[in-house]
Amino acid sequence: MSTAASAKNGTWRNWGGNVSARPAREVTPASVDELAAAVRKAAEDGLKVKAVGTGHSFTSIAATDGVLIRPQLLTGIRDIDRDAMTVTVEAGTPLKRLNMALAREGLSLTNMGDIMEQTVSGATSTGTHGTGRDSASIAAQIKGLELVTADGSVLSCSEKENPEVFAAARIGLGALGIVTAITFAVEPIFLLTAREEPMSFDKVTSAFDELWAENEHFEFYWFPHTGSTNTKRNNRSAGPEKPVPQLQGWFEDEFLSNGVFQVAQWVGRAAPGTIPSIARISSKALSARTYTDIPYKVFTSPRRVRFVEMEYAVPREAVVETLRELRTALERSGLRVSFPVEVRTAPADDITLSTASGRDSAYIAVHMVKGTPYQAYFTAAERIFTAHEGRPHWGKVHTRDAEYFDGVYPRFGEFTALRDRLDPDRRFQNDYLRRVLGA
Repeated sequence: MSTAASAKNGTWRNWGGNVSARPAREVTPASVDELAAAVRKAAEDGLKVKAVGTGHSFTSIAATDGVLIRPQLLTGIRDIDRDAMTVTVEAGTPLKRLNMALAREGLSLTNMGDIMEQTVSGATSTGTHGTGRDSASIAAQIKGLELVTADGSVLSCSEKENPEVFAAARIGLGALGIVTAITFAVEPIFLLTAREEPMSFDKVTSAFDELWAENEHFEFYWFPHTGSTNTKRNNRSAGPEKPVPQLQGWFEDEFLSNGVFQVAQWVGRAAPGTIPSIARISSKALSARTYTDIPYKVFTSPRRVRFVEMEYAVPREAVVETLRELRTALERSGLRVSFPVEVRTAPADDITLSTASGRDSAYIAVHMVKGTPYQAYFTAAERIFTAHEGRPHWGKVHTRDAEYFDGVYPRFGEFTALRDRLDPDRRFQNDYLRRVLGA
């Protein structure tokens, strides 16, 4: 089964299966000129325009009843500049292909998220991130952007060229134009040593500040209904390279983390009463391990169990209190949650609508397996996250609107004013943007 979104009988569906749309037409441009022409033609026909990558967003951010732009022919590396240490890549390139191509060139991104199926433009436009003490989201590594704006013109932006557009368009939500190419900062490829080990919930929360401070990349997964977490520390290493042995890797990453996990989800769906017992077994199944490899092989892992997700960024100093409140709410609710809660961090950045804009942040992500009712759990979690001025991931389930965002993003008005200038007729509008940015 493809990891991408699917389109059957003219209906587009996202990866999580919780969003669908019926566009009037689909266009797969083979060049920037063709894409610009498609935008102009949509304007003539009075149609809205949205670009969609692999559909990994759980919100309807890419849904449209107008023209759906598929960027899969706009792929590959345009340019590698070893003096500036940048790489310029076409917008439809999957992160996986970018990572592999960079590795062949002896280069790497500094940080990345934990899956790499998405396109570079889809991942950055929604604010996709990994975890890092000093290094931030994928979008924060952008040095330049090219986008087709509402009138069909091609606009380039960077810190020097159209800097006010650059400040916003790195995480542009598809509201400012259609990204056609991205220039990323890269560095010579390096090694990371990953140390994964179980740790109790109480220990990881009480020692969180030290664990964060001592590691370049720290994250953990908490298994609801248990006092157990699995922690992961990634730090740069002088080597030698010591990857996970192939058979062990298959057993832990495919058989346990995907195969057995999938079966556990099926059992949990059929008999919710078994979930706490399954969670206790799951939390003990993965043992401690240490390995050293190139970045994308350490940062990313296969995710074959389909799910729906909500994730909020809270101020980093509020993360432990927020998590403890979530645990208490779950204990009192009688809800049965079979998916681990993921906790990561990012330093403050200067992108207008980045979830880490202007503040050091921690991310708490809650998941439910595809097809199970998630509303009660997500509503309870969201109530806790918003009490801490949480900012939801733009591509993950949330119920917030423009009024809320105006309160939690100091530069929200700066973004909407730029949108008024670049897209006065709302060519790139859809229901989601109407809700989160205002009409």
